[in-house]
Amino acid sequence: MALLITHKCINCDMCEPECPNQAISMGNEIYEIDSDRCTECVGHYDKPTCQSVCPIDNTIIINPQHAETNEQLWDKFVVLHHTV
Repeated sequence: MALLITHKCINCDMCEPECPNQAISMGNEIYEIDSDRCTECVGHYDKPTCQSVCPIDNTIIINPQHAETNEQLWDKFVVLHHTV
């Protein structure tokens, strides 16, 4: 599943530079996660780094609108980071 930044976000700028998939960017009011790029850090880290660096508990959650299996997250990682 892709992750979602909730309205608890305080725009601290901690998550955006930590995302290995460049899935986080500033939205109209708060940071947003591009579900097409979010792999929950599969292929990079053991747990989502954005959640690790966020200073506010439960601000970055699983997005119920984008349910994906671990295999789908791996497939997305391969597409995003495939080099020839």
